[in-house]
Amino acid sequence: MLTARNLTKNYSNLHVLKGVSVTVSKGEIVTIVGSSGAGKSTLLHILGTLDTPSSGEIWLNDINLGLLTGNTLADFRNKHIGFIFQFHHLLPEFSALENVCIPGFIAGTRKSQVRERAAFLLETLGLANRMEHKPNQLSGGEQQRVAVARALINQPDIIMADEPTGNLDSKNARELHQLFIELRDKFQQTFVIVTHNEELAPLSDRQLVMKDGGIVGELV
Repeated sequence: MLTARNLTKNYSNLHVLKGVSVTVSKGEIVTIVGSSGAGKSTLLHILGTLDTPSSGEIWLNDINLGLLTGNTLADFRNKHIGFIFQFHHLLPEFSALENVCIPGFIAGTRKSQVRERAAFLLETLGLANRMEHKPNQLSGGEQQRVAVARALINQPDIIMADEPTGNLDSKNARELHQLFIELRDKFQQTFVIVTHNEELAPLSDRQLVMKDGGIVGELV
Protein backbone atom coordinates (compact mmCIF):
# COMPACT_ATOMS: atom_id res chain seq x y z
CA MET A 1 0.00 0.00 0.00
CA LEU A 2 2.71 2.50 1.04
CA THR A 3 6.20 2.52 -0.40
CA ALA A 4 8.91 5.08 0.38
CA ARG A 5 12.28 4.93 -1.34
CA ASN A 6 15.55 6.56 -0.30
CA LEU A 7 14.04 9.42 1.70
CA THR A 8 16.40 12.11 2.87
CA LYS A 9 15.71 15.28 4.85
CA ASN A 10 18.33 17.96 5.29
CA TYR A 11 18.27 21.25 7.15
CA SER A 12 21.40 23.13 6.09
CA ASN A 13 24.21 20.88 7.40
CA LEU A 14 21.89 18.75 9.54
CA HIS A 15 20.97 15.42 7.91
CA VAL A 16 17.82 14.22 9.69
CA LEU A 17 16.95 11.34 7.34
CA LYS A 18 19.61 9.44 5.45
CA GLY A 19 18.18 7.32 2.65
CA VAL A 20 15.23 5.71 4.47
CA SER A 21 13.09 3.14 2.63
CA VAL A 22 9.82 1.78 4.04
CA THR A 23 7.00 -0.48 2.84
CA VAL A 24 3.66 -0.92 4.60
CA SER A 25 1.00 -3.42 3.57
CA LYS A 26 -2.76 -3.02 3.97
CA GLY A 27 -3.99 -4.02 7.42
CA GLU A 28 -0.57 -3.79 9.06
CA ILE A 29 0.28 -2.02 12.28
CA VAL A 30 3.86 -0.81 11.89
CA THR A 31 5.58 0.98 14.76
CA ILE A 32 8.65 3.16 14.46
CA VAL A 33 10.84 3.11 17.57
CA GLY A 34 14.16 4.62 18.56
CA SER A 35 15.72 7.23 20.80
CA SER A 36 14.83 10.93 20.69
CA GLY A 37 16.43 12.65 17.71
CA ALA A 38 16.56 9.49 15.61
CA GLY A 39 14.26 11.03 12.97
CA LYS A 40 11.06 9.11 13.77
CA SER A 41 8.60 12.02 13.76
CA THR A 42 10.27 13.60 10.73
CA LEU A 43 9.83 10.33 8.83
CA LEU A 44 6.19 10.04 9.90
CA HIS A 45 5.41 13.62 8.86
CA ILE A 46 7.01 13.05 5.47
CA LEU A 47 5.14 9.76 4.95
CA GLY A 48 1.93 11.62 5.80
CA THR A 49 2.78 14.52 3.41
CA LEU A 50 2.84 17.06 6.28
CA ASP A 51 6.46 17.68 5.29
CA THR A 52 8.44 17.12 2.09
CA PRO A 53 11.64 15.11 1.71
CA SER A 54 14.83 16.63 0.35
CA SER A 55 14.98 13.65 -1.99
CA GLY A 56 13.30 10.29 -2.48
CA GLU A 57 9.83 9.08 -3.44
CA ILE A 58 6.61 8.13 -1.65
CA TRP A 59 3.87 6.10 -3.30
CA LEU A 60 0.45 5.40 -1.80
CA ASN A 61 -1.72 2.97 -3.75
CA ASP A 62 0.30 3.56 -6.95
CA ILE A 63 0.08 7.36 -6.66
CA ASN A 64 3.37 9.27 -6.52
CA LEU A 65 2.72 11.73 -3.70
CA GLY A 66 5.65 13.88 -4.77
CA LEU A 67 3.70 14.93 -7.85
CA LEU A 68 0.82 16.36 -5.78
CA THR A 69 0.96 19.99 -4.68
CA GLY A 70 -1.21 22.71 -3.16
CA ASN A 71 -4.94 22.04 -2.95
CA THR A 72 -4.61 18.73 -4.78
CA LEU A 73 -2.24 17.44 -2.11
CA ALA A 74 -4.36 18.83 0.74
CA ASP A 75 -7.47 17.17 -0.69
CA PHE A 76 -5.68 13.85 -1.16
CA ARG A 77 -4.30 13.99 2.39
CA ASN A 78 -7.71 14.74 3.88
CA LYS A 79 -9.39 11.85 2.06
CA HIS A 80 -6.70 9.19 2.20
CA ILE A 81 -4.53 9.78 5.29
CA GLY A 82 -5.70 10.04 8.90
CA PHE A 83 -3.66 11.57 11.71
CA ILE A 84 -3.51 11.04 15.47
CA PHE A 85 -1.09 13.08 17.58
CA GLN A 86 0.06 13.03 21.20
CA PHE A 87 -2.17 16.02 21.87
CA HIS A 88 -5.62 15.51 20.40
CA HIS A 89 -5.98 19.05 18.92
CA LEU A 90 -9.77 19.01 19.26
CA LEU A 91 -11.53 22.31 18.70
CA PRO A 92 -12.81 23.38 22.14
CA GLU A 93 -15.93 25.18 20.94
CA PHE A 94 -17.33 22.11 19.16
CA SER A 95 -18.86 18.90 20.52
CA ALA A 96 -17.22 15.50 20.10
CA LEU A 97 -19.56 14.73 17.20
CA GLU A 98 -18.83 18.05 15.48
CA ASN A 99 -15.06 17.58 15.87
CA VAL A 100 -15.27 14.19 14.20
CA CYS A 101 -17.39 15.57 11.36
CA ILE A 102 -15.05 18.39 10.33
CA PRO A 103 -12.73 16.44 7.95
CA GLY A 104 -15.80 14.90 6.31
CA PHE A 105 -17.35 18.30 5.72
CA ILE A 106 -14.05 19.56 4.28
CA ALA A 107 -14.01 16.56 1.92
CA GLY A 108 -17.40 17.65 0.58
CA THR A 109 -19.28 14.55 1.67
CA ARG A 110 -23.02 15.00 2.23
CA LYS A 111 -23.52 16.36 5.75
CA SER A 112 -26.13 13.80 6.78
CA GLN A 113 -23.81 11.00 5.68
CA VAL A 114 -20.89 12.49 7.61
CA ARG A 115 -22.94 12.85 10.79
CA GLU A 116 -24.20 9.28 10.48
CA ARG A 117 -20.68 7.89 10.12
CA ALA A 118 -19.35 10.11 12.93
CA ALA A 119 -22.06 8.83 15.27
CA PHE A 120 -21.29 5.23 14.22
CA LEU A 121 -17.57 5.70 14.92
CA LEU A 122 -18.11 7.32 18.31
CA GLU A 123 -20.50 4.50 19.22
CA THR A 124 -17.95 1.93 18.06
CA LEU A 125 -15.29 3.60 20.20
CA GLY A 126 -17.47 3.52 23.31
CA LEU A 127 -18.54 7.18 23.28
CA ALA A 128 -22.23 6.82 22.44
CA ASN A 129 -23.20 8.85 25.51
CA ARG A 130 -20.52 11.52 25.05
CA MET A 131 -21.22 12.76 21.51
CA GLU A 132 -22.61 16.15 22.53
CA HIS A 133 -19.93 16.81 25.15
CA LYS A 134 -17.25 19.39 24.43
CA PRO A 135 -13.56 18.45 24.86
CA ASN A 136 -13.26 20.05 28.32
CA GLN A 137 -16.08 17.77 29.48
CA LEU A 138 -14.21 14.62 28.41
CA SER A 139 -11.37 12.71 30.06
CA GLY A 140 -7.98 12.50 28.36
CA GLY A 141 -8.69 8.99 27.15
CA GLU A 142 -12.08 10.02 25.79
CA GLN A 143 -10.57 13.02 23.98
CA GLN A 144 -8.03 10.76 22.30
CA ARG A 145 -10.79 8.37 21.22
CA VAL A 146 -12.58 11.32 19.62
CA ALA A 147 -9.32 12.10 17.80
CA VAL A 148 -9.20 8.47 16.59
CA ALA A 149 -12.78 8.75 15.29
CA ARG A 150 -11.87 12.00 13.52
CA ALA A 151 -8.91 10.24 11.86
CA LEU A 152 -11.25 7.49 10.64
CA ILE A 153 -14.12 9.67 9.38
CA ASN A 154 -13.06 9.72 5.71
CA GLN A 155 -12.19 6.00 5.69
CA PRO A 156 -8.50 6.71 5.05
CA ASP A 157 -6.16 4.20 3.48
CA ILE A 158 -3.67 4.69 6.30
CA ILE A 159 -3.45 6.37 9.70
CA MET A 160 -0.25 8.08 10.90
CA ALA A 161 0.01 8.30 14.68
CA ASP A 162 2.75 10.30 16.44
CA GLU A 163 3.14 9.23 20.09
CA PRO A 164 -0.64 8.69 20.40
CA THR A 165 -0.39 7.41 23.99
CA GLY A 166 2.26 9.88 25.11
CA ASN A 167 -0.22 12.05 27.01
CA LEU A 168 -2.27 9.20 28.53
CA ASP A 169 -1.99 7.28 31.78
CA SER A 170 -1.13 3.59 31.59
CA LYS A 171 -4.76 2.38 31.73
CA ASN A 172 -5.92 4.63 28.89
CA ALA A 173 -2.77 3.85 26.92
CA ARG A 174 -3.47 0.11 27.12
CA GLU A 175 -7.08 0.69 26.04
CA LEU A 176 -5.91 2.73 23.04
CA HIS A 177 -3.42 0.01 22.09
CA GLN A 178 -6.23 -2.54 22.12
CA LEU A 179 -8.42 -0.20 20.10
CA PHE A 180 -5.83 0.01 17.31
CA ILE A 181 -5.70 -3.79 17.14
CA GLU A 182 -9.51 -4.03 17.04
CA LEU A 183 -9.67 -1.46 14.22
CA ARG A 184 -7.04 -3.42 12.29
CA ASP A 185 -8.88 -6.71 12.81
CA LYS A 186 -12.41 -5.36 12.19
CA PHE A 187 -11.81 -2.87 9.37
CA GLN A 188 -8.36 -3.89 8.02
CA GLN A 189 -7.20 -0.42 9.04
CA THR A 190 -3.52 0.29 8.41
CA PHE A 191 -1.42 2.18 10.98
CA VAL A 192 2.09 3.63 11.10
CA ILE A 193 2.83 4.63 14.69
CA VAL A 194 5.79 6.45 16.21
CA THR A 195 6.03 5.45 19.85
CA HIS A 196 8.27 5.25 22.90
CA ASN A 197 5.71 3.03 24.62
CA GLU A 198 7.30 -0.31 25.44
CA GLU A 199 3.90 -2.06 25.58
CA LEU A 200 2.57 -0.80 22.24
CA ALA A 201 5.54 -1.60 20.01
CA PRO A 202 5.53 -5.39 20.62
CA LEU A 203 1.81 -5.54 19.80
CA SER A 204 2.44 -4.28 16.26
CA ASP A 205 3.02 -6.50 13.24
CA ARG A 206 6.47 -4.99 12.68
CA GLN A 207 8.78 -2.63 14.54
CA LEU A 208 11.16 -0.43 12.55
CA VAL A 209 14.10 0.62 14.68
CA MET A 210 15.59 4.04 13.84
CA LYS A 211 18.95 5.50 14.84
CA ASP A 212 20.76 8.59 13.57
CA GLY A 213 18.37 9.18 10.67
CA GLY A 214 18.23 5.64 9.33
CA ILE A 215 16.43 2.35 9.88
CA VAL A 216 18.92 0.03 11.56
CA GLY A 217 16.69 -2.97 12.23
CA GLU A 218 13.27 -4.54 11.96
CA LEU A 219 11.53 -6.70 14.55
CA VAL A 220 8.60 -8.91 13.53
